[in-house]
Formats: sequence, structure tokens, C-alpha cells
Amino acid sequence: MSKPDLSIDPRIMESAKKEFLAHGFEKASLKAICEDAGVTTGALYKRYKGKEELFCAVVEETVNALNDFVEMRSSADVSELTDEALIKAWEMDESMLPWLEYLYRYHDGFILLISCAAGTRYANFQHDFAETMAIKTHEYFMEAKRRGLTHANISMEEMHILLSAFWTTVYEPFIHGYTWQQMEAHSDLICKLFNWKRVLGFSS
Repeated sequence: MSKPDLSIDPRIMESAKKEFLAHGFEKASLKAICEDAGVTTGALYKRYKGKEELFCAVVEETVNALNDFVEMRSSADVSELTDEALIKAWEMDESMLPWLEYLYRYHDGFILLISCAAGTRYANFQHDFAETMAIKTHEYFMEAKRRGLTHANISMEEMHILLSAFWTTVYEPFIHGYTWQQMEAHSDLICKLFNWKRVLGFSS
């Protein structure tokens, strides 16, 4: 009885990643993926129902990692944070580097999600991710306002707009192929550009 070829799945995944990165989901060719992986289309369809299921399999690890990131960001009970912790949450300093480093760890998957996913369930990833982050961020802001730490009026809609602008400055270096050294320099620029404490009316 012949043993199954366990090398097929990794070859398909690697070939698919290269094809999706090069052409995006909509223009990617399953035929090209199979030829590059050295497998038949039948072997591919035994494992994946179609091109979108294959794309989702390629980005699955990154999606799970980002979901963990969001869960970690959302897990804090803001009512239990000290005033100092609430204010510090808006400080832009070297804390940007761990965020960028985390995303850079999933470099290819992240690029697929932010610039190659048109036509898939992740087509609105950039908007949806910013919206998810805006919800928790606005919760932090409203708690600070409830305590009298700020008297600014920032609606949920406005917070989404601000967070969309913020995350665009994070997405773009990946789209433009920045090296990690360039990312480190860009982190400093992001910190200088976004003075959240001033925008949101914190006095200290």
C-alpha cells in the first residue's frame, strides 16, 4: 500500500502564496499554482474546494494571529485601569515597534490580506480591522472622559476615521515592501505624526 505524499500540501501552499502575492486573488491562476507545485489540479481540488478556500488556507495563520492581537487588545476591563494607565494608553513612543514587529512576523500573510484579497471574504480587511480596533479604542476614550480626564467630544464615527488614518500608516510600509530597518525608522515617524493625547484632549 503506497504512502501518501506528505509534501503535496506544503508545495501547494507555498506555490499559492507566491501566485497570490504576485497577481492578487482575482488574477491568480490555479493552473499556474499546480504547475509550480508539481501537482495535478485533481490533487488540489481534493484538498481545497476552489481558489478562495485555498487563499483562506494560505492566510489562516495570519488571521488567527491578528485575532489573537485584537483579543489581547480588547481583553482589558477599562473600568479597572488606573487613570495613569488610561492616559498612558495614548502615548506614542517605542511601543509602536512591538506592533510592527508582530505584524512583520506574518509579513506575507499580512500583505495578502491588505492588498491581495479583493474577491475574497477578506476584501474589506483594512476597513474591518480598523473598525474593530476603533470600538475598543473608543471605549478607552469614553472611560477617560467619564473620569474627567478629557472633555473632548470624539464620536465613534470620528474615532473610526482617526483609526483608519492611523492604520493606513501601518499598512502602507508593508505594501511598499519596506525592510525591517525601514520599518524601524517609519515607526518613529508614526509616533511623531499621531499625538493622540493632544487630539483627544488629555492635559497630561
